Amino acid sequence: MNRITSLFGIKHPIVQGGMVWCSGWRLASAVSNAGGLGLLGAGSMHPETLREHIRKCRAATDKPFGVNIPLMYPQIDEIMQLVADEGVRIVFTSAGSPAKWTGWLKERGITVAHVVSSSYFARKAEAAGVDAVVAEGFEAGGHNGREETTTLCLVPTVCDAVSLPVIAAGGIADRRAIRAVEALGAEGVQIGTRFALTQESSASEDFKILCLNLKEGDTMLMLKKLAPTRLVKNAFSNAVYTAETAGASEEELRLLLGRGRAKKGIFEGDLNEGELEIGQATCLLNRKGIQTVEEVMKELTED
Repeated sequence: MNRITSLFGIKHPIVQGGMVWCSGWRLASAVSNAGGLGLLGAGSMHPETLREHIRKCRAATDKPFGVNIPLMYPQIDEIMQLVADEGVRIVFTSAGSPAKWTGWLKERGITVAHVVSSSYFARKAEAAGVDAVVAEGFEAGGHNGREETTTLCLVPTVCDAVSLPVIAAGGIADRRAIRAVEALGAEGVQIGTRFALTQESSASEDFKILCLNLKEGDTMLMLKKLAPTRLVKNAFSNAVYTAETAGASEEELRLLLGRGRAKKGIFEGDLNEGELEIGQATCLLNRKGIQTVEEVMKELTED
């Protein structure tokens, strides 16, 4: 037991990332049933879809689970009210300032963790009243911090900066990495990539197979003028790279990105024109195949 397992009421201090187009009720409930903390990824769900996933997750597990909510969500007021009405007890916030919503959530008995990319933002999150912070390094998939600080450097600086329990994220895919960040002061880990490629993930099987065959250097942090995002190199990312190299404006990049690009890639399996978000840790998983959550959790916790 440590502060993370006590805070969330879980057996193992392992949190599954709330990833767009991957983290539905099947994945979240499977992680929770295996002793970790499953998170639903609200970032790719309309409010009524999120309500459905919360109810299905509750029916599939009697263990704690939570919801990850990007604070830049366009219907944020509606989403926050929905999770409160549905009795969600744990919320992870990201991609924005926690100052506005942390107090509101805690007044309703909800435990709050916030994702940070620097010790500065960790201190701001602590001042806002969050219960824990996730220190997410440059290696992570999806949306990333502008600081581009690696997990190895970020975790100890955040641990030194705050008195809160710290959850390490970014590049963590096996027991070796868990031991490493524990040595740096983290009391838990948040794992995205490894769980995104499990059987229970709602991502396309084509996407999973592609990612399980990536090597070092096959992903790249891009779209820095919008929101830095780690992408698999493909036709779409090549177009982004060409545009960025030519000095494309924020508006030009937004037009190139369009709407539904991540859904097209991750969920629908368009491996050329889709936005394929995944972390650097894929290069550690080449021989794993598409595992079940139970198999992954056993590997991560066997000793």
